[in-house]
Amino acid sequence: MTSPASKSQNRFDRGVSTVLIGLSSNVIMAAIKIVAGILGNSYALLADGIESTLDIFSSAVVLGGIKISSIPADENHPYGHGKAESLAAMTVSLALVFVGIGIAIKSVLEIMQPHHTPAAFTLIVLIVVIVTKEILFRFIFSVGESVNSLSIKTEAWHHRSDALTSVAAFIGISIANIGGKGYESADDWAALVASGIIIFNGISMLRQSVKEIMDYAPDPETEETIRSIAGSVAGVTAIEKCRVRKSGLSLFIDIHVEVNGDMKVHEAHFIGHEVKNALMNATLGIADVLVHIEPAHQA
Repeated sequence: MTSPASKSQNRFDRGVSTVLIGLSSNVIMAAIKIVAGILGNSYALLADGIESTLDIFSSAVVLGGIKISSIPADENHPYGHGKAESLAAMTVSLALVFVGIGIAIKSVLEIMQPHHTPAAFTLIVLIVVIVTKEILFRFIFSVGESVNSLSIKTEAWHHRSDALTSVAAFIGISIANIGGKGYESADDWAALVASGIIIFNGISMLRQSVKEIMDYAPDPETEETIRSIAGSVAGVTAIEKCRVRKSGLSLFIDIHVEVNGDMKVHEAHFIGHEVKNALMNATLGIADVLVHIEPAHQA
């Protein structure tokens, strides 16, 4: 049977390798979009490239947060360093919001001054980017779900945002090329729409990271699963309380279980250990369980 420590290490390794894949793709995509945006006279594509450049920074932040969160508990951090992962997600979310605002301001300024129609070849670049980024989003988000990492899911949304901004740029450049003279600013309007998408996603992810830092309760299904596992242990008559909080890639649980009130202390203690073992061996990413024994209510 795989130990809880091994499971935690596996989640960490998957998270790190996934973020590295995203980081590598961001370096390539950013370079392609910035060069194509400059040569093709497209501010929407250039703005998209700048957003991808930020994604390089965000990937590095997420990677650092995951690595710090994996550091074992010590005297000064008895519950470990898991909150570093939530702080990384918060940092990346704020960066998304600020970049979105910057692109919006620049887009408005560009709309106010006429410029040349973007080159048609930039559309081919955007098609490649859209397909690549959507594939990355689906892959990275699925990994974030499986290892229960908000920062990795936030990283995935960076790729989805990139895909969406590229869609907006594609539409704007297409309109500018089809419409001809007088439609040159469609490219900039597309960049403005893209900035709104970036800001919206940034705020959404920021709310989630703040919830984790504030020890917001997980979804009801997770708590119900925990109660079910603990309640199935021999000798447990009921579950009185169950408190769950997330730190990094792991969960910490405080649970009150009821046993026969006439039971000897060492018997009740044994049941408590069995409850902890059952939960730690479950595939829920649990780092630690504190079991409190209560006498069952008499009928």
